[in-house]
Amino acid sequence: MSFWEHLDVLRAVIIKIIAVMVACGIVAFLFKEELFEMVLAPKSSTFVTYRLLFSISGYFIPTDGNPFYVQLVSTGLAQQFILHVKTAFSVGAILASPYILYQLFRFVSPALYANERDYVVKVVGFGYLLFLMGIAVSYFIVFPLTFRFLGTYQVSAEVTNMITLDSYISTLMTMTLSMGIVFEIPVLSWLFAKLGFLSASFMRHYRKHAVVAILSVAAVITPTSDVFTLLLVSAPMYLLYELSILLVAHTEQGVKEPAAEEGQRNG
Repeated sequence: MSFWEHLDVLRAVIIKIIAVMVACGIVAFLFKEELFEMVLAPKSSTFVTYRLLFSISGYFIPTDGNPFYVQLVSTGLAQQFILHVKTAFSVGAILASPYILYQLFRFVSPALYANERDYVVKVVGFGYLLFLMGIAVSYFIVFPLTFRFLGTYQVSAEVTNMITLDSYISTLMTMTLSMGIVFEIPVLSWLFAKLGFLSASFMRHYRKHAVVAILSVAAVITPTSDVFTLLLVSAPMYLLYELSILLVAHTEQGVKEPAAEEGQRNG
């Protein structure tokens, strides 16, 4: 196809993607009760993460679960409606993400060989699963523990926390998207190792520097400035770095073995 024909195909793909995203967003918007029951769940001690931690701690220390509930407030006339639309279309984008990847793959696949298509499917699939895992870690672990700590923290009993709905949802979305992106570290490390730009020995040698970089990135992506949230976000990032070292080492081994076999044949 000519350049303009490629543009026509790309335009059709973009239109399909936008249409499906809007459709998923509208569906999420219509199911308002279910949507915000899920979004607002971490603000109550009945959330699954808190109940699990309370049950585990009960084996060691008798506890009643220290129940808590944080009341959110809305300070703008149209704020709740705007946040409803914003949240619905954010969830709609996540629901539509498999279709988005499918359409993008269909667009680029004609330019790939059969073995390259299989390769791309595996890499993109693995990266997508890691992205979803990052979203799950944020929703079930990082955000609830952060909100539990900051939402109930008081410098004095005379000072009452008044947390806005906008602050709550913005923090949730920022942390969720950030953790989803952070979980792509192993995929990027594998890609750089495959291209010969990165080695396991290099990553081990600069591990201390990586820790500083991880803390710096965590400080940027976390919407709060407390040490608790910083460490909570940094911990999975560091574990991903260690996982990346193992992945890069395995990739290097896989590259060296065929090269050694080829050298033996030539010898």
